[in-house]
Amino acid sequence: MQDPIRLTPASYIVLGLLDQAGEATPYDLKRMVAASIGNFWSLQHAQLYTEPERLAAAGLLTEKREEGGRRRKRYALTQAGRAALKAWLASPTGEMTELRDPGLLQLFFGADPARLAAAQLETHRGKLEEYEQIHASCPDEPAGVRLALEAGIAHEREWLRFWKRLAQ
Repeated sequence: MQDPIRLTPASYIVLGLLDQAGEATPYDLKRMVAASIGNFWSLQHAQLYTEPERLAAAGLLTEKREEGGRRRKRYALTQAGRAALKAWLASPTGEMTELRDPGLLQLFFGADPARLAAAQLETHRGKLEEYEQIHASCPDEPAGVRLALEAGIAHEREWLRFWKRLAQ
């Protein structure tokens, strides 16, 4: 039996996406992140290539190399991987949100609030519009996906209120 490994948010992203997809290459995982959780969780693309290998070595994923062509690696959950994901989902987190906002960083260090607000308003309006379009176009998404999207919409609306105040 292998020693247990420390599972990170990247680990759970890989496990969760593979649970949804059934099987995927690291490139497939990268595309899935960009189209979904990439809107609220930043992840280096390299992690989507290294993390599946690490999880496979720990027995949480199976790894199959394609016979022909590019000989890509395809990963899928094992029973142990499915159990790890299930245990994580059953353990609500009390961790605080990680916030890395370049606009707030500039504001903190003395950028002109009105000039900065103009740029931030444009950015947050665009993201809100994107979220609202996704929300309107996918009424049959699972509850968790829709709820996360609704949180993103509320988040963007709050940023718009904040930056509008600074723009005045």
